[in-house]
Amino acid sequence: MARPGQRIGLLGGSFDPPHEGHVHITLEALKRFGLDRVWWLVSPGNPLKSDGPAPLADRMQAARALMRHPRVDVTDIEARLGTRYTARSLRALQAHYPGVAFTWLMGADNLVQFDRWQEWQWILSNVPVGILARPGDRLAARNSRAARFARRARVRDAESHLLAAQPAPAWCFVDMPMVDISSSQIRARGEWTTPAPAGS
Repeated sequence: MARPGQRIGLLGGSFDPPHEGHVHITLEALKRFGLDRVWWLVSPGNPLKSDGPAPLADRMQAARALMRHPRVDVTDIEARLGTRYTARSLRALQAHYPGVAFTWLMGADNLVQFDRWQEWQWILSNVPVGILARPGDRLAARNSRAARFARRARVRDAESHLLAAQPAPAWCFVDMPMVDISSSQIRARGEWTTPAPAGS
């Protein structure tokens, strides 16, 4: 549920598995970008990855067990909308929730390869984007093709709290204390096992 006038951050990904790094950037985004809520968009699958993720129901269950905050919702809305690409999801959400101000959230590592995303220029031109620094990606992110494309729309980090209220194009890159963890590291260590069914 969302009401017109609300400012909602969208953190998309496969969450395969979800981890404390996702929690960390979510809480930082709530504080830094002037957001009312954050929605985790647990995707059916990542078009940029050849290997499929764990079943959506398992990732949803793990995400809801990990992310417990009154202003954060874990959702499979992309599966229900039938969208796999961020631009299509954003268009569908804007159509379903008129008057809601959405802000796309991502780690700086995604900005580095953002120009590989379908309709990435449309995303930067039509939705504010909040970027949170992650280990090893700061310089590459700031010099990325996407950052150069939208350089005139950058919001200074000192004014990050205004981002969600800005008309697009607008994006902001903030430095923050970082959690050096990734889903791929967890999978490589063999630590990602799908949750047991509820009630077992």
